[in-house]
Amino acid sequence: MKAHACGNDFLIVEEADAAGAHAALARRLCARNTSIGADGIEFLEHRANGDFFLRLFNADGSEAELSGNGTRCVAAWLAHSQGLREVALGTLGGVRNCRVIEANGPVYQIETEMGVPRVEARTIEIPGVGAMEGAVVHVGNPHFVLFVEREDFGAYGLAWQELGAKISASPLFAQGTNVEFVQVRGAGEIAFRIFERGCGPTMSSGTGTCAASAAAMFLRGTNRELTALAEGGAQRTVWPANDAVMRLTGPAEIVCRGEAFQVEPRVAVAI
Repeated sequence: MKAHACGNDFLIVEEADAAGAHAALARRLCARNTSIGADGIEFLEHRANGDFFLRLFNADGSEAELSGNGTRCVAAWLAHSQGLREVALGTLGGVRNCRVIEANGPVYQIETEMGVPRVEARTIEIPGVGAMEGAVVHVGNPHFVLFVEREDFGAYGLAWQELGAKISASPLFAQGTNVEFVQVRGAGEIAFRIFERGCGPTMSSGTGTCAASAAAMFLRGTNRELTALAEGGAQRTVWPANDAVMRLTGPAEIVCRGEAFQVEPRVAVAI
């Protein structure tokens, strides 16, 4: 199955069909020109006790802790296929509780409990760029947030895509990091661009939305309810207090379902 959340697109593959080839399947099936195309694959495991567990593999085959948008896409699929309106989804970054707020055909508005963000102001040094002030944010996976003034989201003389690649791959972050470039547009609104670890620039990010929002609330004093605008659309974050769970609300749309075929060996993979 394929779904997207604000243009951040994912395949959902049954864990039983992965046959241990998660990384290889992600690289092959996520290829934009020679396969289905996606930012990553959510491998969905149905456990014997009725629980669900997700493993997320990025388009480059690397495994990540979780994706806010990917988790929401899975929740939409379970609502669409099983009629579930509330579901707890286990991930390597913790359990995420999802609730369907509205359904309109294949489009679902879903609120997700995203855990308690951790925000730390930090200055980092990137060779060839220099020192830059930002924030390290953890929302179940790692992020580095930069506040920018330019309308094109660039900073330090570089396009945001180029700078994002440098920061994401910096040895300062042992596991790599996602990078957000954030404009504060008012007390209740931010806009951002996202360079995702293992994917590159994406149209949206659920955890990126939460990281950008948490940094703006914690360091820039914005409202505790924000509209966050990415290239793919708007999401809403609510973070009542620094020690509270952040809630993320946004859309997820079911695109299609079908079957992809392996050539060697000849194995059909249900998606």
